[in-house]
Amino acid sequence: MSTPDRTRSRRPPPGAPPPRRPRRPSPPPESPGPDVDPAALRRRSETINRLLWALPWAAFAITIIIAGGGIFAGAIFVIAAICIAELFGMARVARPFPAVAMLACAGLIAAAYFGDQFQMTLALVATFPVLFVFVVLRGRVTGSTGAIAVTVLGVLWIGLPFAHAVLLRELPEHGQALLIDVLLATIVADTAAYAGGRAFGRHRLAEAISPSKTVEGLLFGVAGGTAAFWFAGLYQDWLPGTEALAIGAVIALVAPIGDLFESTIKRDLGVKDSGTAVGPHGGLLDRLDAVLFTITAGYYLSIAFLY
Repeated sequence: MSTPDRTRSRRPPPGAPPPRRPRRPSPPPESPGPDVDPAALRRRSETINRLLWALPWAAFAITIIIAGGGIFAGAIFVIAAICIAELFGMARVARPFPAVAMLACAGLIAAAYFGDQFQMTLALVATFPVLFVFVVLRGRVTGSTGAIAVTVLGVLWIGLPFAHAVLLRELPEHGQALLIDVLLATIVADTAAYAGGRAFGRHRLAEAISPSKTVEGLLFGVAGGTAAFWFAGLYQDWLPGTEALAIGAVIALVAPIGDLFESTIKRDLGVKDSGTAVGPHGGLLDRLDAVLFTITAGYYLSIAFLY
């Protein structure tokens, strides 16, 4: 009698479900290869995040510049109010007077839109008696000098330049184009300074204020900002090449001063960013620190060379 072959597979009886096959273990999640730098991935993600935050603000700026008129003046006041709020938030220990600064800023911008520099001077002079009234209403004199100083700083550093932005935009015929040219030169100067400093920076420019700024970056920024304004003039027959080079060079030189000016204040107050209005870019004041200087210079340079 023969024994059954145990090695032969047994067939399931009719109607029985087929046997389950054992599951294969899932492969472990892929990790970045040896050639992938995690720091590079983080930088790429941060760059994308910065672009996503910057694009809406850029679209907003282009829209109000094209609109001009009262829309531009009103939008400029809103931007100035945000910047003043950021400054006073950083310097809250001085207990400045936000209401006075906002009123002065509104008066300067309205004077720039409906009048000229004379009306702006009247608005600026009127700030001081109003400020004194607010000091008296506060009920104590202790600390009033610091409060007055920070309030006046906000008016002069933020309100006055934004009023000049309205003056520049309202220049006849070419105000819109000149404002765009100034902003373009400022942005290119800042970008070229950053790129040049990262690639070739060796000598510190102002280590006590901003350790990342270098002399090489400054030179790249000046060259880039000057070239940007000159290049824009190639498509504007009313803007001669020599004048475009001169205006562009001054704007490119003034831009880093505005940047370092805000850095000085932030370092003294012990803060990294002025706010969070622009997400990873920091506050609105962080993005417009150079513009506060270049927009004023751009207006007077345009008057001197073109009007």
